[in-house]
Amino acid sequence: MHIRRGEGEHGLIVKLPELTLSAGDVVAITGSSGCGKSTLLEMIGLLLRPDGLSAYQLGRPACDVAELWRKNQHDALSDIRAREVGFVLQQGGLLPYLTVEQNLYLPVRMRHLAIPHTWLEASIERLGLKRLLNKLPANLSIGERQRVAFARALAHQPRVLLADEPTSALDPDNAHNLFALMLDMVKAFSLAAVIVSHDVERVNECGLRCIHGDTQGGASVFRFR
Repeated sequence: MHIRRGEGEHGLIVKLPELTLSAGDVVAITGSSGCGKSTLLEMIGLLLRPDGLSAYQLGRPACDVAELWRKNQHDALSDIRAREVGFVLQQGGLLPYLTVEQNLYLPVRMRHLAIPHTWLEASIERLGLKRLLNKLPANLSIGERQRVAFARALAHQPRVLLADEPTSALDPDNAHNLFALMLDMVKAFSLAAVIVSHDVERVNECGLRCIHGDTQGGASVFRFR
């Protein structure tokens, strides 16, 4: 897949030649600032329409995403994204006027999904959120907010977890802990995950496979290193 961002000499073509993910796989997207890491994540997450896409299978059962883009089937793409993909944003993205518990259950209630309570309870337990359920986001630490955001991204039982710099606002200890929790949850719940990170040292420390963006001649090509 590829997409062009910007115009003229300031434009950049972001390319991903190939990517295959299975349950339990965790892949990091790395590269210099401005190389298109977040843009690539948004294409993978069906938030951005690629300018070119040869093949893309996603879902249970597998759906032909490339064909849906070609036919402008936006409702179908939105349904796949809502059902199959969970997002963790840099700043968490929690609604400030809802408690932690209300934030966690919001995706399930909005989509009228029949998700077993045991699924969310397992996330709450593993992420140590029980004592925080009645608090508002403003009363949480940054690390706590990111743990809640992570649990909310998993609330609807997605197949793929996408995280955009989830540890960028955290100190080293909290960043290490959140990475460890994410890897534990991906493995425990048989997910696949793609994590944008500038923290190459932590990515290597966790032994993650890495797609690195190399920028040359107006194009940023992401390949495994």
